[in-house]
Amino acid sequence: MQFPDDDNGKMLAAMAESGIDLSKALDVDFFLVFEDQRDAESAAEELAQSELEGEMELHLNDELGKWELIVCINMVPEYDAIVSQELELNTFAAEFGGATDGWGVMQHQEGDDEFADDEHQCSDNCQH
Repeated sequence: MQFPDDDNGKMLAAMAESGIDLSKALDVDFFLVFEDQRDAESAAEELAQSELEGEMELHLNDELGKWELIVCINMVPEYDAIVSQELELNTFAAEFGGATDGWGVMQHQEGDDEFADDEHQCSDNCQH
């Protein structure tokens, strides 16, 4: 699989090399950063009112010293779709004095058995 030679392409190539199936929908986290807490909260409120399908989490990123709004969108991680979503979120964040700061996926996704507890004995009450 070939990807463009930019940050998004390199991220997708690394994901493919690690065995992640890029043809299936994954929870993709987009990171929006803001200097001011009120700006970040306003952006989160506005995004919650929008038609965006996804989950959000707002917190102070101590490492960056900035407010970080994580927008999790379930999507097939295709290059053009990632770039388009990132540009749309960057334009949105800029309205509140923020900007996007990359994206990523958690290694453990739905149906991923890599982190299963080998000692676990299933019972009638198991939910997995």
